[in-house]
Amino acid sequence: MDEHTRDPSVAPPLGNPTGWHADYRQWEHATLRRAVEHGVRLFNDGAYHESHDCFEDEWYNYGRGSPESAFLHGMVQVAAGAYKHFDFENDDGMRSLFRTALEYLYGLPDDFYGVGLADVRETLSTAVDDPSALHGWCISLDDHRPTAYDVDYEYAESLEHGP
Repeated sequence: MDEHTRDPSVAPPLGNPTGWHADYRQWEHATLRRAVEHGVRLFNDGAYHESHDCFEDEWYNYGRGSPESAFLHGMVQVAAGAYKHFDFENDDGMRSLFRTALEYLYGLPDDFYGVGLADVRETLSTAVDDPSALHGWCISLDDHRPTAYDVDYEYAESLEHGP
């Protein structure tokens, strides 16, 4: 575990996903889970730019080649692709980002930090050919599809402006 990614205030998951150490009741990288919680809820609320920022800010904590880096880089691409589709109606850009995301997410456990990655990969693959697959789609976290609270927007805003 890396000291800089510990945070005892990050809650345990609903279940036992990859990244959670049930024996020790702590996350391998708690700050990654915090970024995931905010990023997924913002994505599901349609706040793709803010979701992207949550994943991107945490991505900088991990070295190239680590599963955490690949996961976060992939999720950055997922949020950016949705942003391209919904905010700019740029499906060619979305396709490019989703193809890259699929490469980063390939081989990671289906429950990495509680994210339903099997569904993410399936939806991205479908959306490359049929962008309408994104309409109404939400990312699963701990087998739920949560949407954002004010605290999620506040977290994303704090990333833009620093502490």
